[in-house]
Amino acid sequence: MNKLSMSGLYTLTEWITKLAYVNLLWIGCSLLGLVLFGISPSTVAMFTVIRKWIMGESDIPVFQTFWGTYKKEFLRSNGLGLVLALLACIIYIDLNYIKIDTSLQIPLYLIIFAMIMTVLYIFPVYVHYEVKFIQLFKNAFFIMLVNPVPNMMMIIGFIAAIFVMKFIPALWFIFGGSITAGIIMASCYLAFQKIEKKQGQAAA
Repeated sequence: MNKLSMSGLYTLTEWITKLAYVNLLWIGCSLLGLVLFGISPSTVAMFTVIRKWIMGESDIPVFQTFWGTYKKEFLRSNGLGLVLALLACIIYIDLNYIKIDTSLQIPLYLIIFAMIMTVLYIFPVYVHYEVKFIQLFKNAFFIMLVNPVPNMMMIIGFIAAIFVMKFIPALWFIFGGSITAGIIMASCYLAFQKIEKKQGQAAA
């Protein structure tokens, strides 16, 4: 095996290990907060680590970055988690209402789709921009609205991940959270770059 192949294999193994490690931290810290209070700060911490990787900071101290973010964002991220839980309840009620009144199926499906796509942008916006709580949801919605290509990338990435993990269910436990976060963050980061480029051109 030549040096190029060995280098590629080493890089692949390194990234597999990193993704498994951050997924383990996500599960462990979610359990540490009894899931209810742990999942939101754990998710923010995971997105923080993955964002840094995507931005080229591949040598960051993973545990220190994860744990430091978890502690720092514990209260604020739990407030976000509460709002997202309320949104999930609204979506659930809407889906059940569709079964009762079929005349509203198309409008409600569109609203639900827009809500879900906005929620997928929430954590990336949270870790990428320093904005107030209300502005967080506005930014997530408008960034989602004007970026159809990253949206499609996200959907295709999810379908591909589900297809693979369907045949190897153990991968859900080993990589489920980190792979999902990676797909979301990579797609959203593309949208952020496009917006920042346009802002730069407008300011020039």
